[in-house]
Amino acid sequence: MKRLYFYFIMLLITLTACEERLSQTVTYWVNEPVFMDAHTFRNSLKISQVGHEITGYGKISFYNGYLYMSEPGKGIHIINNQNPSKPEVVGYIELMGNADLSIRDNILYADSYIDLVWFDVSNPAKPVFNGRLENVFPEAIPFVENEFGIDYEMTYINRDEDKVVVGWNKVKRTEEVDDYDKGWFWRWLKGDVYATPDTNIDVNTGGNSINGSMSRFALYQQNLYVVINNQMQVFDLSGVSPQRVVESLPVGFNVETIFSYGNHLFLGTPTGMLIYSVENPVSPVWKSTITHAYGCDPVVVADDIAYVTVRSGNECGQEDNELIVIDVSDKEKPQRIKSYPMNGPKGLGIDNKTLFVCDNGLKVYDVTDVTAIDKHLIKHFSTGFDGYDVIPYNNVLMMIADDGIHQYDYSDLQNIVPISHIKINQSK
Repeated sequence: MKRLYFYFIMLLITLTACEERLSQTVTYWVNEPVFMDAHTFRNSLKISQVGHEITGYGKISFYNGYLYMSEPGKGIHIINNQNPSKPEVVGYIELMGNADLSIRDNILYADSYIDLVWFDVSNPAKPVFNGRLENVFPEAIPFVENEFGIDYEMTYINRDEDKVVVGWNKVKRTEEVDDYDKGWFWRWLKGDVYATPDTNIDVNTGGNSINGSMSRFALYQQNLYVVINNQMQVFDLSGVSPQRVVESLPVGFNVETIFSYGNHLFLGTPTGMLIYSVENPVSPVWKSTITHAYGCDPVVVADDIAYVTVRSGNECGQEDNELIVIDVSDKEKPQRIKSYPMNGPKGLGIDNKTLFVCDNGLKVYDVTDVTAIDKHLIKHFSTGFDGYDVIPYNNVLMMIADDGIHQYDYSDLQNIVPISHIKINQSK
């Protein structure tokens, strides 16, 4: 045993002595940012009073008979939905870098990469641009559509102040690493560079709108709450223009969704659900966290019961797919009630005791008994589409899916009827 220990010590000494000569050539892929000057970016905004072809789908918001849908990175489609069986696209806001939106008292608030912009939608078919707060979302960047990471230094640290990241170029790099302490390899191990080695060489609603469960915008009283990455920001909407009253409040890691219920906010993160009190609306206070398997997880709440979907996939990081039911009557001590296996759930919505889940199409459940939801499936629509998010309101379900906007009449739960479909041009 002593001889083995001696050889081990000698090996460490030998490796240490040779450390100065260690080197390695590393080849990897990384996304480098594409920049646009801020002036050109901000002048790209356009408003059209006619329908615009829908070529993608994203977040949804419903307000006073109109459905607003973000086409990620491009803009917002405005749909007259006063007759859900005959919806009509009546306008379009071309808004570079848009992902989320909310509406309060006829003012539509939306993100445009690093800026917050707002529009008067008193006449939804003729929105009017009202203003812009610049650089309030400094961490906002375009979605990365491949499995590789971003060059963090180029994107954030070394970026000129008058430049905005508007896209990505996937670049293959080869780098000589010396002593595992210089260059890309060591920075990647420390987490300073978001890149992935290439192992194959040689990812009427009242004053406030109703948002889908995938939203990162939430409204409470006269405030707008926005979560991006691991930060929450709060804007006071009571004046002529929004004012930021809380700047970059650290919250959970990579917050994906936010849901307002009572005087609390429910945040979905890859590792769990966070609950924040907004009893003082301009000073959110963390109350509790309930963890789950790593994955994407929107949340909705009704009657002190939270419903969370967790899904797998490359962007979500794990293999579990489930619906989790949580008792949140005590906001400081939420209690998991039960979990139900799913196929790959995304957005969800709740109306009274009816739960709508985008999972392998659309599933509708009676959740009167939250301990036996799997035994009370009302309907499963599973043909030809992949549901993304839903808004149930006044016996009409509005659902955005990969092939367009579907609507259903659920006034008779035993006979839920599809009533309209606006198609997405998937060839673009």
